[in-house]
Amino acid sequence: MNQQSITPDVGRHLISCGATLREAFSRLNDLSGGTMTLFVTDAEGRLTGSLTDGDLRRAVIASAPLDAPVEHVCRRPCMSVAPDSDAYGIVRQARNRGIQLLPVTDREGRVERLLDLRHLRTLLPLDAVLMAGGRGERLRPLTLDCPKPLLPVGGKPIIDYNIDALHANGVTSIFVTVNYLKEQITEHFRERDCGVECVEEPCRLGTMGSLALVEGLRHDNLIVMNSDLLTNIDFERMYLQHVDSGATLTMAVIPYNVSIPFAIVRHEGRRITGLAEKPTYNYYANAGVYMMRREVVNLIPHGEYLDAPDLVEQLIERGDRVEYFPIEGTWVDIGSPDDYRYADELMLGTLGRRKAGDTGRN
Repeated sequence: MNQQSITPDVGRHLISCGATLREAFSRLNDLSGGTMTLFVTDAEGRLTGSLTDGDLRRAVIASAPLDAPVEHVCRRPCMSVAPDSDAYGIVRQARNRGIQLLPVTDREGRVERLLDLRHLRTLLPLDAVLMAGGRGERLRPLTLDCPKPLLPVGGKPIIDYNIDALHANGVTSIFVTVNYLKEQITEHFRERDCGVECVEEPCRLGTMGSLALVEGLRHDNLIVMNSDLLTNIDFERMYLQHVDSGATLTMAVIPYNVSIPFAIVRHEGRRITGLAEKPTYNYYANAGVYMMRREVVNLIPHGEYLDAPDLVEQLIERGDRVEYFPIEGTWVDIGSPDDYRYADELMLGTLGRRKAGDTGRN
């Protein structure tokens, strides 16, 4: 997914209030194959209404002449996202109403851009920080000349799956912290031109230490995540839980089951009180995705090494509310050769054939 699919060309969808129905039919015909909606603007370019093929046909059936101005048949008011409005709530309402194209206006009411809700899931008021400074030592020799976030999974750098998922959730304030082979990652995003800002670590700072280097956070909450994950985590559900619960930090987790192939002794001192035959223990493991209040960043010492477990423990000791959010679906950390191969096969669509026995797995 690219930014063009989320924010279509504005000019193709704007029509002046004085344009005729005949012109509107022609303009809509030019939009065939996409979202066939026009937005009507007044003489000052301000948004006044919307117009679809159905609106025009109903007007003609009602005997409106083809040379009538569109301002007489357009729908008013037109749902839009204005500055300082509840953008998240408006997008959610628009999706519930089946609206596919949603205008974003400036303070004068002029359309700045359009949101294609066929591709954009929501507009989460979040910043995002992706950690991309690791050396990927368990994946050597693959990572000797290529940083782990740029390793191809299904023919696409794994970090790009996460950037695209964030964009699809309306997160556009994205920072990537870099260290090892940082020039390659910086150049990658320069070529992609997707609004990602790279933040250079002067030394290894751990999974949370580099947060202190990030400047320009815009929102009250942020996502922090490892860049080498392949996951379809539901960012919107995680955000809703995080905000509704009042948590300072919410950690995404994955189920992790441990099966013991022996009978386990239950005892009091040396006295055996029972046996558990080949028990399975169920746990939640840290998935490397965190949602936190921006104030947490102020707790991180500048230039000091800090890993996520240490930060979480500090918050718990302070009495802050720390919650977990279970991931339902795909989650793969490509840190090992086997997991990297699994993720690549999954995205290439070969995993099912391998499991069916078409080919062996090395």
